[in-house]
Formats: sequence, structure tokens, C-alpha cells
Amino acid sequence: MAHCLPVTTTETAILATARTQVLEGGVGLDEAQVLEVLQLPGDDTAALDELLQLAHDVRTRWCGPEVEVEGIISLKTGGCPEDCHFCSQSGLFASPVRSAWLDIPALVEAAKQTAKTGATEFCIVAAVRGPDARLMTQVAAGIAAIKDEIDINIACSLGMLTPEQVDQLAAMGVHRYNHNLETARSHFPNVVTTHTWEERSETLRLVREAGMEVCCGGILGMGETLEQRAEFASQLAALTPDEVPLNFLNPRPGTPFGDLEVLSGPDALRAVAAFRLALPRTVLRFAGGRELTLGDLGARKGLLGGINAVIVGNYLTTLGRPAESDIDLLGELQMPIKALNDTL
Repeated sequence: MAHCLPVTTTETAILATARTQVLEGGVGLDEAQVLEVLQLPGDDTAALDELLQLAHDVRTRWCGPEVEVEGIISLKTGGCPEDCHFCSQSGLFASPVRSAWLDIPALVEAAKQTAKTGATEFCIVAAVRGPDARLMTQVAAGIAAIKDEIDINIACSLGMLTPEQVDQLAAMGVHRYNHNLETARSHFPNVVTTHTWEERSETLRLVREAGMEVCCGGILGMGETLEQRAEFASQLAALTPDEVPLNFLNPRPGTPFGDLEVLSGPDALRAVAAFRLALPRTVLRFAGGRELTLGDLGARKGLLGGINAVIVGNYLTTLGRPAESDIDLLGELQMPIKALNDTL
């Protein structure tokens, strides 16, 4: 039994440090500290529960009790020229997703259905390297039509942008722009080869300078090491994004990552808590893959372990939980949904 003592000592030390530094002081964990959290024993349920409770306390202390709800819709699906190894929308892979466009009435209807769930955010997504003139025109028409019908914040995720496109989106009233860095800088070349981590980072810089909120996260479980997972958390913290969506790889048939193993539930929950402790004031959003990785029980634990935002309904190419199920769960957990007038 003596060999267990160092593990317990380390475990107690990092949680005690986090309690003082993050919960009381509001200062996020650095890369080395995040790695310590990620390396906590995987089979120690009590330690994981203690970690999740601490992350929940940090979230309520520095972000408040409310949860932000968002729906997403794909305006242009499939046929993307990039080779993101996790994505079935790439035109370079033998995946079943084919290119398609959504018309404006369907886009408006999707926004209406999203608003009915109580969501305050509706995100328009397109599978492109970056938007061309046709897509920008379609986005402008879609945003105008949505604003004529309902009151909801509109976000976009349209790939890499030019300075002119950033200004155009800001003028359209886009309130938040999503562009994920996807993974740690050191691991990125193993995930994407048709563009660079630095190119993505440049778009985020332009978005911030234009006054839009920055939404930037990534996908966990793409073959990265724990060290790279900690690196990614640290790099996101340095970016100071307004929102970080946390996805978990849902291996898609026909993609280079189609045969990777799904991240274990405990590993995913530890990562959620670690990212919260690295980003105490950030909107941390449950996104794709949580259903497969965590299931209903894990989703509940994650919501009580640092998460303060969720995407409801389906994702871009995979099914999510019914929106009503997430809304009911938030009510059961007594987690109030953020009101629209608090986000404007």
C-alpha cells in the first residue's frame, strides 16, 4: 500500500493549489498544472468527483449559475477542399457526406426552432476553407431574414477570413465568430495539412480587432498526448476567447481518424474540469461527441463539472440529444438558462 502515497500526495496538492489559485484567486492553471490534473489517477472515482466539484465551484464563482444554449445549422455542407482528418465534410475523403446548400427559408425555420428551445445563440456554419462571394451573399441574406423574424444572437463559422470579410460580417451584425484551433499547435500537422495553425490564429486576431466575440475550441481524442492536451488548454487560455467549445472525437467512416478509439468517459470529464481550471472566466460549451463519449450520466457530470453552455439538437453531420432532453436536464439540475437580454 505504501506505493499509493505519492499519488495521493500529488493529487491532493494539485487540487489544493487549484482551489487557492483558481477558485479563490481567479487565476487559471498553467500548462504544467493542467497536465497534473489530466494525470490524476483514472480509476479513482472519489478523486474525479472532487475534481469535478472544484471545477463546478470555479464555474459558478467566476461565470455565475446560468447556462448559455445554442443551436447550429450548416448553410453549406460537404465538398470542403481541406483535409481535416476528423471531418466527413472534406471532399478529399471517401465519406458519405455530399455537398449541399440550405435555402434561406429553411435557415430561418431552423433559427425559429432553435429560439423555441430558449436558446440565445444561433450559429451559421459552412464547410469551406473560407467564404467566397456567393457564400457571403447567402450569409448576408440569411442573417437579414432571421433578424426580420426573431430576436436571437447570430454567430458564424465560415472558415478563414480576409480583413474585408471580417468587416462585412461585423457590419451584418454577427456577434460571435467561431474558428477552432482544433488541437495543440504541436499536434496540428497530424490533424490538418492543407492549412496551418497560424493561418487559423490570424483569422481569430482579425475577428477580435473587428469587435466580434471570439469562439475558439477544438476536439479532444484525436491521438494527442496528455501533454498536448495540456498544451492546447494553455494556448486557448493565452488567446482569452469569449467561448471555448469542447468537442470529443466521434470517428467518422471514411476519414483518416475513422478508426481511432473513442475517448473514455473519465478522461473526457477530467479534460472538461482541467479546461475549466485553465479558463475560469470563459464560456465552456459542450459540443459534438459528448453523447457518444459520455452518455446521459456523463453529460450530467460534465454540466456539474465546469460546463456552462451547450449546443442543443443535432450537430453538422452527427446526431445530438433532442433539445428538449438537454433543456429538461438543465431544469432538473436547477441550472437557469441565460436570457437573451443578458447577452446583448
